[in-house]
Amino acid sequence: MATGRDRFAAITGVSHETLRRFDSYTALLTEWNQKINLVSPSTLADMWERHFLDSAQLAKYMPDYPVKVADFGSGAGFPGMVLAVLRVGGVHLIESDQRKSAFLREVSRVTDSSNSVVHARRVEEVDPLGVDIVTSRALAPLEKLLPLVLRHLKPGGHCLFLKGAEAAKEVELARKTCSFEVETFPSLTSGEGVVLKISQIRSLP
Repeated sequence: MATGRDRFAAITGVSHETLRRFDSYTALLTEWNQKINLVSPSTLADMWERHFLDSAQLAKYMPDYPVKVADFGSGAGFPGMVLAVLRVGGVHLIESDQRKSAFLREVSRVTDSSNSVVHARRVEEVDPLGVDIVTSRALAPLEKLLPLVLRHLKPGGHCLFLKGAEAAKEVELARKTCSFEVETFPSLTSGEGVVLKISQIRSLP
């Protein structure tokens, strides 16, 4: 019977070396989650699908060449640290919780993800990063996320957000304050989940 690890490997096509880095990530998350609340304990048994694959699916909507990414509210590293381990490019992980930031730095060290930088500050306090892509999962509704994006996204860049059943409603509300283009893709890991690709973001007067 295929495991979550097997399914992750089959769908992503990653190398054995990359899988071993995710094994190290798994061990760290399991250990640290006993001390600080990184993820719901009930999701640990399904970590490869619920967290790793859910995050890794964003790589499908990124260019083949290395990009500069800002991950808002990284938490336990989903999706930002997963993308860093996958070597999509340079990833800036923004997480204001000091303990979670310490965890992210340890994951970066253990998985040899020197392409990641952890910012232990709020998104609005980080100097503009000029990134190609902004990512986020479960941080805030779109109407609050998009104004923050404008600070860090360079012209021509786009956002990749993992959203749930309320995605369409969030898009509708966000259009009251921002103009943007949006593409919606089904999630690989959730029947109600979607990936939102948002571009050409402008604040409305």
